[in-house]
Amino acid sequence: MGFGTIDFTYAGRLATTPPAEDGPIWMVNFMRYKERADYGEAGDEGISGREADDRYAPTDVLAAIGADVAFFGDVVGPDGSPDPDWHRMAIVRYPTRRSFIDMQNREDFREKVVHKDAGMDFTIIMCSLPTGPVHGEPDGSGIVRFIAFPSGSDPAGPPAEGARFDVEGTVIGDERTWERLEISWSDREDELPEGAIAVRSLPLIDRIRPLIDDGLGV
Repeated sequence: MGFGTIDFTYAGRLATTPPAEDGPIWMVNFMRYKERADYGEAGDEGISGREADDRYAPTDVLAAIGADVAFFGDVVGPDGSPDPDWHRMAIVRYPTRRSFIDMQNREDFREKVVHKDAGMDFTIIMCSLPTGPVHGEPDGSGIVRFIAFPSGSDPAGPPAEGARFDVEGTVIGDERTWERLEISWSDREDELPEGAIAVRSLPLIDRIRPLIDDGLGV
């Protein structure tokens, strides 16, 4: 896996959480692709990193283990052009922490992950838990905005309306640790602390609100 640094300590927690203490976990994926997919010794497929990730798309595997695709969308810059830092966002709600680890050993998953390895340049996967129901309504812009706050940071101003998550740990990333994540259906600008990540996405799949409400019994 050459597209980020694995946090083996947190991965161990995912694998060893006692069943009585385990439960759903939301894995928020910030993704950046290679310009051209690299299949190594398997040869040049002549496709982009994004196209390789389209081949990966393990939706059937996720369905088999009871996971839900909560969000999937392309990232755009402030003027609507492609963002140079991130290309797509995705969120998968796994039924348990352990189910994510077990998925790695499934043969049907291994057959697909070769495409992710070929196409992904870098990714951060923040494992998160919603802190409550979604507040507010979309502003009509069509934008879903993700803001990740590094550990120890203090966001300025009131929190955005939308969904709020505590970040439990990071499976893979750049060795930074993250404290919380805000997701809002708004294109407003915020003053952000140093090190925060802000991403604007156009959703192709957006089931965040109903899945949070369902999980909280709202």
